[in-house]
Amino acid sequence: MSYATEKIDIEPAITDLRSRTLSRLPGDFTRLVYLASSRDCNTGKYYHDGLAFHYSQNVASKAMALCHKEVFDRLVYASLEELIEELSNYISSTNERAEDFLRSWEHLGSYRVTIPSECDELEAAVFLSNLKMALAILGTRQKPAFQDEQSA
Repeated sequence: MSYATEKIDIEPAITDLRSRTLSRLPGDFTRLVYLASSRDCNTGKYYHDGLAFHYSQNVASKAMALCHKEVFDRLVYASLEELIEELSNYISSTNERAEDFLRSWEHLGSYRVTIPSECDELEAAVFLSNLKMALAILGTRQKPAFQDEQSA
């Protein structure tokens, strides 16, 4: 089966995923984390019960992989300030204290699992570098707010 034929077969699933699931998530970083968390770390396959029910598990996995790469590409090519904004919005959506989140992500490197399997090594390196800078900048921005809370 050629790639063009395969793409036609998964296009309805991609449209469904974008309109019903991804469009409801607040921002590309949230979408990136969602898609990465839907991937089985042992097989690299993605799972989405709704898509699999309407299409097939294979089509659902391929649609999710393609959308994962698309979202990742937008973030790789985003400016540093846009990436900081996306990350900040994601942190806010987790209901975790920003200081705790930043400390954990810097220590554990949890962001590494957000990289798609089908990713160019250079893109992955740029993303990791930019994300580390974004985390550091957000950490620096958090310190004055944290110090203000302590002195109050």
